[in-house]
Amino acid sequence: MNVALLGTGLLGQAVAERLHATGHTLSAYNRSAEKTLALQQQGIAIASNAAEAMSTADVVLLLLSDATAIRAVLFEPSASRAIRGRTLIQMGTIGPSESCSIQAAVEHLGGRYLEAPVLGSIAEAKAGTLLIMVGATPEHYAEWSPLLRALGSDVRLIGLPGKAAVMKLALNQLIAAEMAAFSLSLGLVRQSGIEVENFMAVLRKSALYAPMFDKKLPRLVERNYERPNFSTRHLLKDVELTAAAADTAHLFSGGLSGVRSLLIDTIALGLGDMDYSAVYEGINPAAERRGNGY
Repeated sequence: MNVALLGTGLLGQAVAERLHATGHTLSAYNRSAEKTLALQQQGIAIASNAAEAMSTADVVLLLLSDATAIRAVLFEPSASRAIRGRTLIQMGTIGPSESCSIQAAVEHLGGRYLEAPVLGSIAEAKAGTLLIMVGATPEHYAEWSPLLRALGSDVRLIGLPGKAAVMKLALNQLIAAEMAAFSLSLGLVRQSGIEVENFMAVLRKSALYAPMFDKKLPRLVERNYERPNFSTRHLLKDVELTAAAADTAHLFSGGLSGVRSLLIDTIALGLGDMDYSAVYEGINPAAERRGNGY
């Protein structure tokens, strides 16, 4: 299948590599051209603009950072003209109202739209084991799920566009809340001089345990947030989208405000583009910043 991929950030690059490895023909575009160099070296065609990437595509995958980026890339004049007759699959994390608005604009231009946000990151995308939530009509889901199964081990129809966007936010706010909670618990243990492995041994045997804790533990112990799977800045964006969706649903989201403040403080430390586990620095600062302890 001929696939246009717009957005080659962390997830977009991994998705491109997976589709290329499974025999699809790709044309990729990113507004920051340096982020396409690794794909070009692998033999993937790089387009100079979105319209060029879309010109021979059967389907267009959107892996852009947010709704603002999608509109900027997709609805400039030449790209808008290229939408007619094509299917666009939005795979990033955006708000449900944003997804429905983009759907309306795409359909007005003669295209078809579905959403397919994912749970998982670089390793899962490269292995084809992402969890993919689809917002589409049953007919569109049946048509495009074979392509999505090249990327995901679980490709699940959630409902019409907007529904999968809500589900993605519901899951991503758990990432933020669990990481903040684990960072605080680990900070308490370490500040008290308790061996981390004793803490983890009890936690692993309890109903409180989440696999993410062990996955992120080495980063926190070593204070190493380089080579992120998902950045602090993007997690803040998702937390803010969740709060807005909760407000629309008349749900109380006050517990999320503390997590949002923590993410803002972490970004202020210069860690916005680091792995989101850097929230640990906002909770348990390094000795050189705190002046004592460890």
